[in-house]
Amino acid sequence: MGEFSDTTGIQHQKEIPNINTKGRGNNTYDAIVIGSGISGGWAAKELCEKGLKTLVLERGRMVEHIKDYTTANTPPWDLPHRDQLTRKFIDENPQLCKADVVTEANQHFFVKDKEHPYVEDKPFTWVRGYQVGGKSLLWARWTQRWSNLDFEANAKEGIGVDWPIRYKDIAPWYSYVERFAGISGNRDGLSQIPDGEFMPPMEMNCLEKHLKQSIESNYPGRNLIISRTANVTREINGRGPCQYRDLCDRGCPFGAAFSSNSATLPAASKTGNLTIHPFAVVHSIIYDEKRNHAKGVRVIDANTKQATEYFAKIIFVNASTVNTALILMNSTSSRFPDGLGNDSGVLGHYLMDHNYRSKLSASYDGFQDQYYYGRRPTGVYIPRFRNFKNDKQKDFLRGYAYACGGSRGRAEPSDKEAAIGADFKSKIVEPGQWNLWMTGMGECLPYYENKITLSKDKKDDWGMPLVHISADWHQNENEMTKDILAQGAEMLDKAGFKDISHLDNHAALGYGIHEMGTARMGKDPKTSVLNGFNQMHAVKNVFVSDGSCMSSGGCQNPSVTYMALTARAADYAVSELKKRNI
Repeated sequence: MGEFSDTTGIQHQKEIPNINTKGRGNNTYDAIVIGSGISGGWAAKELCEKGLKTLVLERGRMVEHIKDYTTANTPPWDLPHRDQLTRKFIDENPQLCKADVVTEANQHFFVKDKEHPYVEDKPFTWVRGYQVGGKSLLWARWTQRWSNLDFEANAKEGIGVDWPIRYKDIAPWYSYVERFAGISGNRDGLSQIPDGEFMPPMEMNCLEKHLKQSIESNYPGRNLIISRTANVTREINGRGPCQYRDLCDRGCPFGAAFSSNSATLPAASKTGNLTIHPFAVVHSIIYDEKRNHAKGVRVIDANTKQATEYFAKIIFVNASTVNTALILMNSTSSRFPDGLGNDSGVLGHYLMDHNYRSKLSASYDGFQDQYYYGRRPTGVYIPRFRNFKNDKQKDFLRGYAYACGGSRGRAEPSDKEAAIGADFKSKIVEPGQWNLWMTGMGECLPYYENKITLSKDKKDDWGMPLVHISADWHQNENEMTKDILAQGAEMLDKAGFKDISHLDNHAALGYGIHEMGTARMGKDPKTSVLNGFNQMHAVKNVFVSDGSCMSSGGCQNPSVTYMALTARAADYAVSELKKRNI
């Protein structure tokens, strides 16, 4: 991404200690995008391709595609600690390490606990990636669409607020982003996860095919499919096909794994309309009370702490759920004393995450003569079957899915065999037993009391109030967890697995790294922050299309929905700008 108009920090005038007062001309753009992750990258691409001079503000460092993937080709034996975290790192980052996703090879892409503290009024694992590309460099790339089952649930059950859109409104935008992102998968004909625009799928291994056959014969209405995943299986837009290394979270030098760095930001750059400022901590959005619109953003240089203001006609807030809420809540004025656009009072509330507490594993004695190719970077997926069609549960609303994967480890010496020497070396290069893992992915209902607030007296190093997070699972999620474990164990038992282990790890919200809510969409400005186009009800030139916009959570991996919502919102924003409605 070296062709980007990139700075190593926000330009400033040293003689002015508090705020950069360069003329508006130097700091004015058609659009500003706050955040460069999955949704921010899409906002940048769409706005730039529609002709808008666009400034992307990223609070972290620059990460250039390929160049800055420093461990992408490093084998574990060449890493100082063989890709294991040191005790010192774990002790210094207890919050981060709760998420079970950080390794020695990818730790440089994660925010460390001491550098960016927050307050857990109730336990919450807030995983962040502060760099150009954000967590798009780290996500698991599973991309199941939503359906009307999800968009209609709130209205049918009287939960939260009704979504202002339905599947038909977003379906063409799913197709639009899938074609560009490159999603591999099958067209499975399942209404709860509608088919999309897919590249050839990756192949299940023999153990997964066995589980599929068992589930679909023993449980009519249940299915097991290869996950739809944002790893391309053939060349697209200069991005090479997946190499089956399963090292995507180190940064993919082939471009096979979709990220802002490999796909959307390069597309935005090609237009000549993109400027990226790294090390730009957005303090607040500047509201013009006379004109009733947002005129720009106030930015703190992450290195110098110098303040600078930037101006634009359209502002997209895509800082990731909690930080987006923080920025909006910190953007106060006499018109909005409780945060920009917060006439409803719901800003910061209804924080959600997916329930990933349920873990299962098992072994299988068969298929000793079979193996598989490479290290496939995705798993298989059991779509939602609870509270769907003829299934009706009395103990909980909504549903869950499973992520699964089968593999063969290496052979292990028996207790009688020496764990040293030539015989041991020969033994461990032989394939061992087949094993399978399962993780439940349950929907969390939107609760008003699950929220973030801002500290009144404690600030971080950049003058931002510390975030307080208070969120907890409720009875609905707890009852669902019991069913996930029971059904998973039963399906494995019927398929002939042994050594079946299942547990609720009681992980707090945030563990799923799918934080959503806090600035929800809705039809009524009295009960929501955004309308059906991700546009602020009260401030028409501000759009929010990251996870904070979600009115409910579904049980599907959410990122492809953020992509589709963002592309749709950008199209609407430019249309409204041309009509002079904003």
